[in-house]
Amino acid sequence: MRPLTSASRLRTDLVTGPGPASVALLDVRWSLSTGPDRGAYAAGHLPGAAFVDLETALAGPPGARGRHPLPDPTRFVASMRAAGVSNDRRVVVYDDIGGIAAARAWWLLRHYGHRGVQVLDGGWSAWRRHGGAVQTGTPDIVAGDFHGGPGAMPVVDAEEAASLAAAGALVDVRVAERFRGEQEPVDPVAGHIPGARNIPAPGSLTADGLFHPADVLRERFAGVSEARVGAYCGSGVTAAHTVLALEVVGIEAALYPGSWSEWIADADRPVAVGD
Repeated sequence: MRPLTSASRLRTDLVTGPGPASVALLDVRWSLSTGPDRGAYAAGHLPGAAFVDLETALAGPPGARGRHPLPDPTRFVASMRAAGVSNDRRVVVYDDIGGIAAARAWWLLRHYGHRGVQVLDGGWSAWRRHGGAVQTGTPDIVAGDFHGGPGAMPVVDAEEAASLAAAGALVDVRVAERFRGEQEPVDPVAGHIPGARNIPAPGSLTADGLFHPADVLRERFAGVSEARVGAYCGSGVTAAHTVLALEVVGIEAALYPGSWSEWIADADRPVAVGD
């Protein structure tokens, strides 16, 4: 299954296609500054969508493994079941920040073996632009029977990330100012993993918040199609967005879940600044 679906395609599927019962819709609206946006969900969401809290369902408590470590498997599976996810039911995930948060849910479900997961390209904004129906309040969600465990998507730890960086195959997806160490609004240490390449995640999107076509993305990631590619960000959330963009062009990338916030937790790990 393609990793992205358009608002127009999803509208067709829900209205004249298989119907809502065939799709589990997950609303993962969230931002780094304000956290999960339940208020936006209550004010309006895709009909039948379940709200998924990125901080509690898609991440574990912050600590030595970073600000958004991977969630406890039992908790993640339970959260997905409560959101209506089943292994044999298609899942479409959306947010309103270009897929940054939705990609985290997409990646985790894929990591746990779900093969039918897509991100709504353009998210909530695209849905509204295409005249999609809106539901308010909290719908009754029929629990799913999702099951599985982590291991279906490639992952690297700090040591493996360093090895990829030394080979020129580790992508830092943060904005250039953070990569160069000129500013660091979130973490206590500025800079990047030595040897990493900077390809900021926002560059994968158009001005409308849609992913660029595959040929544009392919050109953007030229030079990182080595046998093994890894991606990291500040805490492992935005990096999943780049893993998704790479999958669009047929490149399988490993995620470094702890990312920069885990890397700097060990003072012995080297830090680079500048380009």
